[in-house]
Amino acid sequence: MITIADIEAAQDRISPYVRRTPIIGASRTRDPLPVSASVTMKLELHQVTGSFKARGAMNRLLGTPPLEIEAGIVTASGGNHGLAVARTAKVAGVPAVIYVPGNVSPAKVAKMREWGADVRTAGADWSASNEAALEYARTSGASYFHPFADPLVVAGQGTLGLEILDQTWDFDTIVVAVGGGGLISGLSTAIKAQRPDVRVVAVEPTGSPTMKASLDAGEVVTLPKVTSRVATMSCRRTDERVFELARRNIAEVVLVSDDAMLAASRWLWFEFGIAADLSGAASIAALQSGHPVFADSKRICALICGAGAEGTVS
Repeated sequence: MITIADIEAAQDRISPYVRRTPIIGASRTRDPLPVSASVTMKLELHQVTGSFKARGAMNRLLGTPPLEIEAGIVTASGGNHGLAVARTAKVAGVPAVIYVPGNVSPAKVAKMREWGADVRTAGADWSASNEAALEYARTSGASYFHPFADPLVVAGQGTLGLEILDQTWDFDTIVVAVGGGGLISGLSTAIKAQRPDVRVVAVEPTGSPTMKASLDAGEVVTLPKVTSRVATMSCRRTDERVFELARRNIAEVVLVSDDAMLAASRWLWFEFGIAADLSGAASIAALQSGHPVFADSKRICALICGAGAEGTVS
């Protein structure tokens, strides 16, 4: 689907439009994480629009002929990709239509509209919203930006891996939240190209174990239903090309409950004043779970990938 050369090209393309986000140590806390390893957090929630999705959406725009977006951009999103597309359309000066599921965060919808997007609710999960977005693209001529099953989007997300390696090589394990799989596929491709020794650990909700079910089956499977309330991580089926990249690089998938992600989000707010959404806190929830995959790790990088106010409310 993509190579390290595609990610490097994406980095050159999008660098004027995205932020270099900070890393900090998860140290001097009241309630330490229950792992023996030192933990560094990559604060990608400080990215433009509040998540890594700005990278992929911008690379998709800049890699697309201008004539193809004259009628605007349409997508389906659980929140963060929609925000990124809304902002990308604003940069391009074209309209954006975002289809969202019923469980999307109202705060994220409000922000999409502040970016000027036309936000429409369709269905109970992302798959239903995506069908509506595809139909709109067919009838309107708008350019459809898929949140993960797109080489330009995956390469854009992969630039996050290059940035992490440019900031620190001091980790042997990286922990990454998974929704559709575009982030972990791109990021792991970038990291493994330079650091094949690093273990890539995926985190999914127990109510949407899309990648784990596919890895266990040895092929892409469609979940019969999704029960997680975390819209940004809920997806019934990944893409075959994304899956091929992911299964080369993922060492383990850790499943965490929605409540565990909420507790992790509250931990981030209490300990660091970091307002992460539940997907953004998923890596911390995995570290708090006591999963044995972390027993041999010495230095862990935990990706805090999305912003949100869920953990700021007790």
